[in-house]
Amino acid sequence: MGSQDINPADLKSTPLRAVHEKLGARMVPFAGWYMPVQYEGLKEEHHACRTGVGLFDVSHMGEIRVKGPNALTTLEWTTTNDVAKLQAGQAHYSLYPNEQGGIVDDLIIYCIKPNEEYFLCVNASNVEKDFAFMKANNKGAELINESAEWSQIAVQGPHAIELLGRVVSPEIAAMTSFTHREFSYKGNQVRVARTGYTGEDGAEIFVRNDQAVALWNDLMERGQDLGTKPVGLGARDTLRTEMKYSLYGNEIDDTTNPYEAGLGWVVKPAKKDFIGKAKILAGKEAGLKRKLVGFTLAERGIPRHGYALLSFDNKEIGRVTSGTLSPSLNASIGIGYVDAAYAEIGSEFNVDIRGRGAKARVVATPFVQDTSLSKSLSKK
Repeated sequence: MGSQDINPADLKSTPLRAVHEKLGARMVPFAGWYMPVQYEGLKEEHHACRTGVGLFDVSHMGEIRVKGPNALTTLEWTTTNDVAKLQAGQAHYSLYPNEQGGIVDDLIIYCIKPNEEYFLCVNASNVEKDFAFMKANNKGAELINESAEWSQIAVQGPHAIELLGRVVSPEIAAMTSFTHREFSYKGNQVRVARTGYTGEDGAEIFVRNDQAVALWNDLMERGQDLGTKPVGLGARDTLRTEMKYSLYGNEIDDTTNPYEAGLGWVVKPAKKDFIGKAKILAGKEAGLKRKLVGFTLAERGIPRHGYALLSFDNKEIGRVTSGTLSPSLNASIGIGYVDAAYAEIGSEFNVDIRGRGAKARVVATPFVQDTSLSKSLSKK
């Protein structure tokens, strides 16, 4: 059944649906939700985030709370990163590993109180899968799926922090990357996290459902002079592709070894034991057969998800996982897995675009390095 056959009434809606429709958003099915793919246009929204402020409704994302004296033990076992290192107000990116050495999902863990309480943000398409995984591997923690209680608005761009200072608190400017704090907004608590999926500076705000519309409207109204625009799923994808950020179902899935995906930096085998540890390490130690790379095209065409990557003697050496015409670079860029022999920067191969070989070259990533986030981090 195609997306055009899906009745919007059968899909979940965020509390901001009416706001999106009033803004003229084109709405589409996504991970069981009815979501805005674009408003004014993908390029305009993309550039708004790179030059001003982009507002994203990411309320479809899932939230899981892990509590109790066994919260840390459970998270250490079910995720790959070093949770014990997190202090209150800190966060990190991590993975749920499976017993075969693959990836159940990627997530962000926010530490509320060390050893006792953590707040997790997981992918919308995997909420039920992730919660079942945690329950099946629980070491005695209290697990609460709070996904239905929270909305989430991402505020991203070089002027995002200025806008957040106006609407929520000027103290957000002092927060560093991958930290989070609670603030009062119209008498209610919101959690502001200095995280994001665009490569730009900014934050993601967890807000109770009944406050989401008020917060969105405040951000839109008070950010007009900063170039604030709503951004849909289309530009969200081009922004993250320019950064070579993995998308579950594209770059990573249940069969992916974290090391071949370039995510070994969130795997901490020397610190602890975790599900699938031996399999993950065995895959690395045996020598990775394939690696995830970023590449650009030297000729016209866009490398789409699933397109074959071919050696110049026409042997398949990999597949495209994500690709787009980069609005920032006005160039075709792609992400894909290639045989390890083709993973070095400067390696060349063809992308099979409907039977035509388009020459590609492996390049350093992120594709776009001059972002407001890179600038803010360089000052710290």
